[in-house]
Amino acid sequence: MDFGINNFFDKKHKDSKIGHFQDLEHIDGLSISTISCGLYNKKRDDLVLFYFRDGASYANVYTKSSLVSENIKWNKKIKDKKIYGILINTRNANALTGNDGYNSLKKISLNLSKLLTSKQIEDEEKPREIKPNQLLFACTGTIGEKFPENEILSNTKNLVDKIKYNQNKLIWIKAALGIMTTDTKPKLSMAECKIAGSDVKIYGVAKGSGMIFPNMATTLGFIFTDANISSSILKQILNLNIKTTFNAITCDGDTSTNDMVSIFSTGKANNKEIKSFKDPKLKQFISSVHQVMLNLAKRVASDGEGATKFVTIKCINSKTEKDAKNICFSIANSPLVKTAIFGEDPNWGRIAMAIGKSGVTVKQEKLSILMGSNMILKDGKLDKNYNENNLSDYMKNENIEITIDLSIGSKKFTAYTMDLSKEYIEINSDYRS
Repeated sequence: MDFGINNFFDKKHKDSKIGHFQDLEHIDGLSISTISCGLYNKKRDDLVLFYFRDGASYANVYTKSSLVSENIKWNKKIKDKKIYGILINTRNANALTGNDGYNSLKKISLNLSKLLTSKQIEDEEKPREIKPNQLLFACTGTIGEKFPENEILSNTKNLVDKIKYNQNKLIWIKAALGIMTTDTKPKLSMAECKIAGSDVKIYGVAKGSGMIFPNMATTLGFIFTDANISSSILKQILNLNIKTTFNAITCDGDTSTNDMVSIFSTGKANNKEIKSFKDPKLKQFISSVHQVMLNLAKRVASDGEGATKFVTIKCINSKTEKDAKNICFSIANSPLVKTAIFGEDPNWGRIAMAIGKSGVTVKQEKLSILMGSNMILKDGKLDKNYNENNLSDYMKNENIEITIDLSIGSKKFTAYTMDLSKEYIEINSDYRS
């Protein structure tokens, strides 16, 4: 929670080597700024601005929670085809703050739009007037606390003054650190591909560690590309890829009030604008966006609060994808399964229990359960070659894979989660202290 760019690279942190992160560099048309408003302390940044000096096409997917934060309400009212920035604060969710929380966003957007318009006048040959309704917000942190309007307003000028027109790996890491809450490490991903022969970049950052369960997006995730693609097509790409990435992870079964995943396109690549989702020239781009989103989603799941193990759960040969998904998440959200994995206890009966409570009709005589390469249950009976010592040894690994074979169809689904440790309880019992 107190990680800043300096203390994160302390040698004591197991993930503090800059070489552990992909080489995200510059995306033309995108600028980044990060500062500390003192929402946590002055050791770490807690306010991040992604600024699009010429505007960006964009698409968002939001939480399906019936209780949503004020920034989600704000974002849903934005109708402009292009936006010029997204401001992200940590430490405060701006949820259940009522009209006061929403009005704070009004004031901040008015202030920030004026500052960015002045920035346009200073730096651009053809400056644009940036309007409040051309800015998005993302908030993350504690629910129900008064939104820190004054702290943010008093620092927006400093934030705009520190805009970096050229990004490098360190700036991307700073941005990823600046949006963290209980995360233990920044989450970044990248891919590069071609659209009709033109080189295209796809970069992403995300945060998420607790209150992670998909009913849309499960976390905060931001994807940036220089591809020349319209907002309507970006929306279709996001909706397609979210199903098997951010909607395929769970840490604790809780869905946040604030979650959103967004994709932004500056349009600065040399490709001719793609106007149809079915254009075959999009195929590689869609796959690369999926790669970035899945990488980020896995990083969120593996950094679940108190996590010691990353767990992949596959359900194959199901009658429907929905049935496969229900079984995967019944296992992934089971405290008994998750604690057994943490304790490295080969109590596979808990997995069988979770399958049974999923609500999916299963033919027991066709059911098989594997962990790694260890066949446990085969056609509804204990496999004749099952060896509990081998399974115990396998469960000592940091990466665990569970496969459920229903043998009644051809559909499948894969979910990602983590174990449930004593540290999870410690983190969440004193989150605000």
